Amino acid sequence: MIYKDIKFVNKPVSNIFFGTATPTFLAGEEQNELLDAVLEMGVNAIDTARVYQGSEEVIGKWLASRGCRDKVVLLSKCAHPSPLGVKRVSEKAIRSDFETSSRNLQTDYIDIYLLHRDNPKVPVGDIVEWLNAMHAEGKIGAFGGSNWTHERIQEANEYAYAHNLQPFTVSSPYFGLADQICDPWGGGCISVAGPSNGPARDWYRKADMPIIAYSSLANGLFSGRMKSDDTANVSKYLNKYSIKGYGCPENYERLRRCEEVAAKKGYTVPQIAMAWIYNQDLNVFAIVGTTNADRMRQNIEALDIKLTKEEIQYLDLQ
Repeated sequence: MIYKDIKFVNKPVSNIFFGTATPTFLAGEEQNELLDAVLEMGVNAIDTARVYQGSEEVIGKWLASRGCRDKVVLLSKCAHPSPLGVKRVSEKAIRSDFETSSRNLQTDYIDIYLLHRDNPKVPVGDIVEWLNAMHAEGKIGAFGGSNWTHERIQEANEYAYAHNLQPFTVSSPYFGLADQICDPWGGGCISVAGPSNGPARDWYRKADMPIIAYSSLANGLFSGRMKSDDTANVSKYLNKYSIKGYGCPENYERLRRCEEVAAKKGYTVPQIAMAWIYNQDLNVFAIVGTTNADRMRQNIEALDIKLTKEEIQYLDLQ
């Protein structure tokens, strides 16, 4: 496992975050053996969110039963819009979500705390002040945004620097081999992948800001279940959100090339898709959700796969 430092997180962070927006976690089903195995493999970072239904409670019960809180980097997210789409970026909502998450996770602090969505109508300076207050109270370590534009993060950090406050030090947009062609879930999902998002990647590269990339396998497109020669039956393999966000001829061609490179190099499709992320010149952590410990082991092995510049470009249709 490769570990990196994230500013204001007091322990090394595994290059892979274990994602818990999966059916078993959402349903609140006990996952102690899987979490044990993932931690044993060296994945010490776990991604969850207030809106991930039973996920936080599953993690909290595991942490309490194993007594391993000090070994785990917890990332949770707050201020997601309501089911009716009402924006919830306010100090009251952020603190309320934290208290619920803290109770469910059975911990009094969260290592990385992200606003799940933005509301550009809220002054960014107010948000920075609220999060700094929570950091000063020992409730949160690093903080940042999930699905925030790089321009808005820049604005937040300019305010922080001007007022001697802690800035955003982490961001969680979509990033992966597939181009996110449409907002999969609504509410303002932000991508830094694909040919149109070069300026965003340039900003992250210059800032060296950690990207905690969600849907790193394009929500199942590169899971290995779907084959590029069976796109007529895409609904058998991908859910409606995956199809909405990633279902297009260009991404199916990326899948075909992934299959080709995987066969040539002796790896699986998801391993090549993950390796493509790890071989970028960005400070990227990948979120990967799975119900199978062996698949997580394969994802970890992908950290060691080297791709040439030509292979990287070929996979991305360049």
